Amino acid sequence: MILKKHFVFFTLILLLVVNTTISAQSESENSTDMTSKLIQPPYLKAGDTVAIVAPSGILKNNEDEVQKATSILQSWGLHVVIGKHLYNKADHFAGTDDERCEDLQNAMDDPKISAIWCAKGGYGTVRVLDKLNYSKFKESPKWVIGYSDITALHNQVHNEGFQSLHALMCISLTKDLNEVENALETFKSAIFGNPVNYTLEGSNYNKIGETSGELVGGNLTVLHTMLGSETSLDTSGKVLFIEEIGEYKYHIDRMLQSMKRAGYFDNLNGLVVGNMSKMRKNTTLWGTSIEQLIIDALKEYDFPIAFNMPAGHEKDNRALVLGRTIDLKVNKTESYINFNK
Repeated sequence: MILKKHFVFFTLILLLVVNTTISAQSESENSTDMTSKLIQPPYLKAGDTVAIVAPSGILKNNEDEVQKATSILQSWGLHVVIGKHLYNKADHFAGTDDERCEDLQNAMDDPKISAIWCAKGGYGTVRVLDKLNYSKFKESPKWVIGYSDITALHNQVHNEGFQSLHALMCISLTKDLNEVENALETFKSAIFGNPVNYTLEGSNYNKIGETSGELVGGNLTVLHTMLGSETSLDTSGKVLFIEEIGEYKYHIDRMLQSMKRAGYFDNLNGLVVGNMSKMRKNTTLWGTSIEQLIIDALKEYDFPIAFNMPAGHEKDNRALVLGRTIDLKVNKTESYINFNK
């Protein structure tokens, strides 16, 4: 009789453990399903409105570029509103932190705004991140557009659960628009719902392989400065894009080593390397190319690495939908980036 009672007792305990495990697995799977795909803001259409704001560096004599940006958007059938403080000056910045935040927050909150186009990068976005409120943005999501220092904002938008657009900014518009033709065409295609797939020029440094994952990233320095904060990216299962300008090679290596020690690449699916522009020469030469530096720094990982993505601080700065899942195929002769629908 006693044995029978013990048997019943242990049977009940076993069933409870099994049910709890199944329930936990189910909740985990449901949670993954809910968070695995970022929300895509509505694509633009004729009649929609774009806000131009400056969350970072001061605009010095850039009125012509902003006017050119306005004219281009209007030629596409879009309306334009200019941030109240766009041309303000506060030392290094386009207005005080509060002024820059106010313009950005107003654009984020306004349900009539369909996209927020950052006029310029430089430095300063990180100073307004913790002042932003996403409650109304979540009710009416919109595309956040820019590159360079705007990477900080892309990170935050990503962590809030939304896709954004790494693309040229207003000050990118040169006197001769033919110089930025490719960048402008892919920018337009992306905001109107036709993201462009890319075939990249090959490189002997490419690390061959095929993978897929959400595309994340941006400027390497900004990504590095986000480490340890709420705005740092979880790169697990994702494809990272990086670009840089005006850095010493040893600075690049130092950032990669620091990110590696922080586990940034441990569960990464792939790496896409954009423009590494205007690398500075140290008195003690590094000794290898920037491509070899990256390969050496990440040699213990087996994910594919594709060089020659035309995106970053060059005139040919093609649009990338951050947070969108891509298929990446890397060969020595060519690499392919295909955006999933």
